[in-house]
Amino acid sequence: MLSAIYSQLLAVVWDVDPILIHFGNGGIRWYGLLWAIGIYLCYLIQVKLYKNENCPEDWTDKLFMWMVIGLIIGARVGHCWFYEWHDVTLPGMQAYCQYMGISTEPVQIFGWTINYRNPYIEHPLKLLKIWEGGLASHGGVFGVIFAAWIYSKKITKQSVWWLFDRIIPSVAVLCFCIRFGNLMNSEIFGFPTDMPWGFEFVRSREWHQLYEGQACHPTQIYEMLYCLTAGVVSYVMYHKFHLQKYVGLITGVSLLIFFGTRLALEFMKNPQVAEEVGMTLNIGQLLSLPLIALGLYLIWKSRTAREHPMVKTK
Repeated sequence: MLSAIYSQLLAVVWDVDPILIHFGNGGIRWYGLLWAIGIYLCYLIQVKLYKNENCPEDWTDKLFMWMVIGLIIGARVGHCWFYEWHDVTLPGMQAYCQYMGISTEPVQIFGWTINYRNPYIEHPLKLLKIWEGGLASHGGVFGVIFAAWIYSKKITKQSVWWLFDRIIPSVAVLCFCIRFGNLMNSEIFGFPTDMPWGFEFVRSREWHQLYEGQACHPTQIYEMLYCLTAGVVSYVMYHKFHLQKYVGLITGVSLLIFFGTRLALEFMKNPQVAEEVGMTLNIGQLLSLPLIALGLYLIWKSRTAREHPMVKTK
């Protein structure tokens, strides 16, 4: 009892306006600004790294183009595919379906009754409305991997993991900025906690509905910390110990830091969609498992994988 009272006295009342500059009916949001800052910092870091390796000057610009396209498309499609399948039989789903313009009737397929509907399947053009929200980090990772594979085939002529060993530090900076944006939006927070660093997200409607008066885990900050850790570890592995010669090692270790920690943190995070309630492992954890497996595989494979001499292209 005393610890709960003590934690409430020390709780951080997070009352930050998600809009930095207001004008008209909108404004400049912290979230979008931090995305832009993160992408710009990625670019600066990559310019310096490629310069140190004497890579062709146009490699950075081409990398920037492919990565941004892969990240945004992957994050958007990932959100719409992984997080937007809704059970129309759940309480409150009728109103949501009407708002999104989708049918509330279950579908019969080969005698099976399917209760799940996805508004982006029925209205594909909604995929383009990124300003309405909805970007998934796991989808962004898959999109970046695919874009990096194309870039590696066309530009560097090296293994895609050769490339990732060199972009992980800049990717970690971007991920840090994105989670900072989530904090400024008062979203993706955790369950209530008695720890003295709990946050009261007073601008969040979800917090008022579920946890009014209770401090919650600031899981956005926890994720910012593992992004920072991954960035520092990958930077040290590259610049101090020159472990990039073991192709895939830096990427493998970083994937374990990113998604091993993410797997653990999801146990204290509030469900992002109603369908996650009651799941042993939520959607974020299920999507983390193949990336953890990939990290272990890359670490194992790096024992025999060595970087090849770089062939410069005009």
